[in-house]
Amino acid sequence: MMMDNDMEEGNVGSYQDRPRTFPSMRSKTYTPMLLRIFMGMNSRLLLVLLLCTLVAVFYIGASTSPIIVLVFSICTASFIFALYLTKWVLAKDEGPPEMAQISDAIRDGAEGFFRTQYGTISKMATLLAFVILCIYLFRSTTPQQESSGLGRSTSAYVTVVAFLLGALCSGIAGYVGMWVSVRANVRVSSAARRSAREALQVAVRAGGFSALVVVGMAVIGVAILYSTFYVWLEVDLPGSIKVTELPLLLVGYGFGASFVALFAQLGGGIYTKAADVGADLVGKVEQGIPEDDPRNPAVIADLVGDNVGDCAARGADLFESIAAEVISAMILGGTMAKHCKIEGKPDPSGFILFPLVVHSFDLVVSSAGILSIRGTRDSGLKTPIEDPMAILQKGYSVTILLAVVAFAGSTRWLLYTEQAPSAWLNFALCGLVGIITAYVFVWITKYYTDYKHEPVRSLALSSSTGHGTNIIAGVSLGLESTALPVLVISVSVLSAFWLGHTSGLVDENGHPTGGLFGTAVATMGMLSTAAYVLTMDMFGPIADNAGGIVEMSQQPESVREITDLLDAVGNTTKATTKGFAIGSAALASFLLFSAYMDEVDIAIPEVFVGGLLGSMLIFLFSAWACAAVGRTAQEVVNEVRRQFIERPGIMEYKEKPDYGRCVAIVASASLREMIKPGALAIVSPIVVGVIFRFIGHHTGHPLLGAKVVAAMLMFATVSGILMALFLNTAGGAWDNAKKFIETGALGGKGSDCHKAAVTGDTVGDPFKDTAGPSLHVLIKMLATITLVMAPIFL
Repeated sequence: MMMDNDMEEGNVGSYQDRPRTFPSMRSKTYTPMLLRIFMGMNSRLLLVLLLCTLVAVFYIGASTSPIIVLVFSICTASFIFALYLTKWVLAKDEGPPEMAQISDAIRDGAEGFFRTQYGTISKMATLLAFVILCIYLFRSTTPQQESSGLGRSTSAYVTVVAFLLGALCSGIAGYVGMWVSVRANVRVSSAARRSAREALQVAVRAGGFSALVVVGMAVIGVAILYSTFYVWLEVDLPGSIKVTELPLLLVGYGFGASFVALFAQLGGGIYTKAADVGADLVGKVEQGIPEDDPRNPAVIADLVGDNVGDCAARGADLFESIAAEVISAMILGGTMAKHCKIEGKPDPSGFILFPLVVHSFDLVVSSAGILSIRGTRDSGLKTPIEDPMAILQKGYSVTILLAVVAFAGSTRWLLYTEQAPSAWLNFALCGLVGIITAYVFVWITKYYTDYKHEPVRSLALSSSTGHGTNIIAGVSLGLESTALPVLVISVSVLSAFWLGHTSGLVDENGHPTGGLFGTAVATMGMLSTAAYVLTMDMFGPIADNAGGIVEMSQQPESVREITDLLDAVGNTTKATTKGFAIGSAALASFLLFSAYMDEVDIAIPEVFVGGLLGSMLIFLFSAWACAAVGRTAQEVVNEVRRQFIERPGIMEYKEKPDYGRCVAIVASASLREMIKPGALAIVSPIVVGVIFRFIGHHTGHPLLGAKVVAAMLMFATVSGILMALFLNTAGGAWDNAKKFIETGALGGKGSDCHKAAVTGDTVGDPFKDTAGPSLHVLIKMLATITLVMAPIFL
């Protein structure tokens, strides 16, 4: 409070003279209700409850398959390891009091927004669950349901339970991502005062905790749902559902996860980028003050945005990526086992449960990769600063090598069948194709977004001739960056399909059937290092926040240099994760819509129109997402300008900016703005399907609605992949071009060249952190919503 009084009386000395304290903005901390209930319980009672839950879960798993027990065991072990990482990170000091106070303010803002945002999302999810229940209860039963003994009401409740569980787990994944980042940021800032290597290690381990929990929850959620349905529906008993048909009941889980992830990504993305754009345009360009300067009224909102937009939203995004891919691969494994009549020894559950085992081993190999990044014994600042990207790449290489071994072992164990003894080898090669694809994707994105390479340096050079040339160069770089990833995806899809097709597995008519499953295995290979990739992604916003805390608490320049270096690497790792996510989204959505359609004839005019509508949806959705950022940013710009005009003492540190006002503006505007693009994504396929079903009913084409929606899905996927690649890469390149100039190149900070680069970065912000990541979720959600809502099209 002492500083507040000084500010009110105008008794603040020069920048260096004044005490390094920050006005306390601490309000009552937010803890979710579920967590509050657990924290209020007796510790012994809580332990007994946890043990009982664990025993019940393992009992259900043992009643289903020994493979499920293995999956549960690995997930439990990974959660224990994640707790160890949390304990290790939280044991680090928070630095001087001014650092802790800034961190507290960021934590309050992030938790407050999270509470409001997820409150809104939960209400929408409950409403949608009720709609799904009504659709399933009042539709006619299919012949497959009648033959399996699955009644209308059972099917309805199963789908709704799966949807709500997926939504809940996705929300928890988001909360975990944010919870760790708002506690790790200040510890990374403090570690940076000692050494770059220690700061890197703290950021990586904090990201590792979040990644292991997110991936572990995706796997254990699907496994619990599968084994519960297996026991409850008495699978494989006479007159009940067959094990090969069981994965189709899990689609609701994927839809629930996608639904929450879409709104989390939209709301968080609008928040973080509106605050960032507002802070940059007025602070950097108009007032000429550094990024994260305490005089900027929007600086706290910007730092809060890193947590709600990058950490919470990306956690939900990767969660639903893995859930969608696991479920689609389980469906295809079950379908293939059914067509190939794989029964007895080995039973078909090997093909169905293979994705769960692969992602369980992902937790093990990624943990090894995280542990391979160690701190140095001598933590003096005099040691030369190593390249953090090189250290992260070494960890990634360790993870990939172990993933190859684990994947090969899993295929031999679960995919060996006497009908085709060498099929497992073909599928192991499919997995290798996926792992190589992931590595190449990471390398391509790094090439286009890291300022060590030519594309970003050329973009930075274009800033020397003005704002316009910077924008032209950035757009052309983004457009060019779509070529190599598309070629890589094309080669991997065709290679995996061919390897699966020639595996020797044939149906009862002698036709090869392993093609699609081969593509599914390649997708699993691509995502077999997902936990480590997510670790690298979470590292970015934590490092960005750490840099902000260092700047605001006025630490020495040497400390800021370390956090700037980590921040630039974080921009590259965020971009590589987005490239990785869009590659996996492309493969996963291909699997999901292959589960929905057998053949779509584009020559039918209505089907072609469906395709056009699918492509249009991508562009309209992206436009609305970017416009939402623009409108919210305008409110922030006006507020920041107003404060600088009405409080001229801010620039001389004689008056305190009203940070809370900017936080409130961005929070309310982002929640309002996320509804329109989100509703467009959910309602479009349903409306198109219903309209064309009605047209088909009157023209003698009863399946027209389903065919048009399938075409819409196919075209939207293709357009969405290209659009997301363009948006993600262009945005990342613009950001790092600015960072390159800030290292002292081309005139350095404050130069005309730097101002042009800031404009490019501002344009790229909604590209890379709002519209681009939201498209990853949209692509997969269109596929899952089509499967869940199929009853109203058919």
